[in-house]
Amino acid sequence: MVPPDIALAQLVNATAKAFTATAPAYITYREHTHITGTGTIRQERDINRFVQVRQSDNVAVMRDLPNGGESQGQAFPIIPYFDPFTAFSFSYFANLKQITITLNRAAPFTFDLPGPSSDMDATVFYIPFWKPSYAPGSTDAAPHFNVELTSPQPRAAYLSDVIVDPQTHLPSHVVVRLQDDPTTITLDYAMLQGHWMITHGSMATSQTVGIFSFHVVADTTYSEFTFPTSSPDSRI
Repeated sequence: MVPPDIALAQLVNATAKAFTATAPAYITYREHTHITGTGTIRQERDINRFVQVRQSDNVAVMRDLPNGGESQGQAFPIIPYFDPFTAFSFSYFANLKQITITLNRAAPFTFDLPGPSSDMDATVFYIPFWKPSYAPGSTDAAPHFNVELTSPQPRAAYLSDVIVDPQTHLPSHVVVRLQDDPTTITLDYAMLQGHWMITHGSMATSQTVGIFSFHVVADTTYSEFTFPTSSPDSRI
């Protein structure tokens, strides 16, 4: 098999190319989020919304379903058009009354991979900040990467697991972890109408409010996507 550093770098480059080439101007979708809290108090809650978002700057108009109020801000819970290989940052608050995730997306980057050279016998490529390896069962057609940080930083977000779809050759499942933090985010992707989109995601984290401690899991399914070429709402 191709060395994992090179294979992951090739995947990063292919993902950046697809993300940039197929970027939609606007996205509309419905999302269903089920929140479960365990610990001091166990409760469950559903949040359902219709979301219209301008993809370039993540400005959205959202309506609670079936007949709730409207709000504006970042797409809830996160915009489903997101390249997790970018240098993103996010903050979050989650409890049974609300879940708020603020996501800042950076522009996709690519690796400058070495080409063949007549004056070199061999070239060794490595990624200075990631240490990828192949998970058991990986193949050239369907690689599965495990990734560690080479220089751990407190609360640094990184992709710990990446599964590649053998049909699209793009990630189909990624796991985002935070260094020294129990928070875990999983994202499932699919190609929809030529766009590489998140179709399902979940976030698990622990929260403490006063004397109460609880574990929160927010599970979101995205559906009924459309990709308008002009603004579907005058506010975006």
